[in-house]
Amino acid sequence: MGRSATHVVITGLGPVCGLGVGLEPFWQALTAGTSAIRRIDRFETGSFGCPFASVLPEGFDVRTLVPKSYRKGTKVMARDIEIAVAGAHMAVQSAGLVTRGTEGATSVTIAPERFGAHIGAGLIAADIDELTAALVTSTTTDGKVDLGAWGSGGMNNLTPLWLLKYLPNMLACHVTIIHDCQGPSNTITCGESSALLSLGESMRVIGRGDADACLSGGAESRVNQMGLMRNWYSGRLRNMPAGAQGPELVRPFDAEACGSVLGEGGGILVVESAESAARRGKAPLAQLAGFGASQSVCADTMGMDLSQSGEDIAAAIESALDDAGMTAGEIDAIVPTGCAVPEVDAGERAALERVFGARLSTLPIATVVPNAGFCGAGTGALAACAGVQMLATQSIPARLNAAATPGLDAAAAVSRPAALRAVLVLTTSLGGQNAAIILRRAS
Repeated sequence: MGRSATHVVITGLGPVCGLGVGLEPFWQALTAGTSAIRRIDRFETGSFGCPFASVLPEGFDVRTLVPKSYRKGTKVMARDIEIAVAGAHMAVQSAGLVTRGTEGATSVTIAPERFGAHIGAGLIAADIDELTAALVTSTTTDGKVDLGAWGSGGMNNLTPLWLLKYLPNMLACHVTIIHDCQGPSNTITCGESSALLSLGESMRVIGRGDADACLSGGAESRVNQMGLMRNWYSGRLRNMPAGAQGPELVRPFDAEACGSVLGEGGGILVVESAESAARRGKAPLAQLAGFGASQSVCADTMGMDLSQSGEDIAAAIESALDDAGMTAGEIDAIVPTGCAVPEVDAGERAALERVFGARLSTLPIATVVPNAGFCGAGTGALAACAGVQMLATQSIPARLNAAATPGLDAAAAVSRPAALRAVLVLTTSLGGQNAAIILRRAS
């Protein structure tokens, strides 16, 4: 028996990414081996070598996913906030909950003071057109921005609530307001590991009796000029050769892997005490059995130059196993970061070899990034949704692109059935924070 996870379960899933909004399109795409990565047409990519990304489906409108009384609130939602709000809406529906955000609700399933929220967020980029429209009012005759003029009056040309669109805690803020989550709430900003760290936080809060349920996960949109620049100069993006189509070049753990492709997306999960789920007659999708975290020492300060021994990342996995009261021999499948950045893949592989030894070659690995793109703080949430659904459907989703993955069951393959009792979900991050959760099949 683990230290804290035995009675914490997952009852709802709300993935949102280029593959679709909600569990059904997300899982269908993973099973079919579909990729949402396409050439960016939202803005000019200029001289950047990676003009591809995965974006939300055309026609996505967050206003249709909030109560009518809250539609004015969507005016101060950056894309990252919209993804989190959409994910929470879908997760609440998936879990069969009624909240203040349920249209026409006269009563709620979870008492507001027993309902928490923990959501991972990234570095939200300001809308370029919105910002430059204000900056241009402080330019000199030669076209340069006068910072003095900007400070003394130019910034007043931003909309009054401009900053509220870009604060990382606004993801959790809007979700908690809509669904009246008055229990423990927090925002975690640790790169790609943010979502799993948030799930771990929800697990601890419920485990110690401070909440009956939490909306938990992460979301981020990196498909903007600033996101593209940050990731290009950090060496994380694939430099596309002439004539490349995009989707087929994201190759996790492949000997020829040489970079990733950005995405916008993430997801919210309903994490709940088993007792709460039983009281309302809701069958869990999976048990959240263990959580662990660690910090890698990165010589380059960015989380690229990871330890070649894998010891730092392995510490997170081993901590999660210990928390669940399980051994490595009880894990039946793995959902890693799998982003196709060679240094990151190598660090994850070294950690997995350290934990699982020779058995690693027989453990099926599921990847999400080739399908949905590298979604920053939303990466772990999508991976967790995939892990839960693997247990619920007793299957491994299709894998894309990778051809040469010696020692790993990670090469391209069609979806297949599998007897799964427990799944490890792992994320590393830009900056070196690592997080791992153990998902166990619901009894």
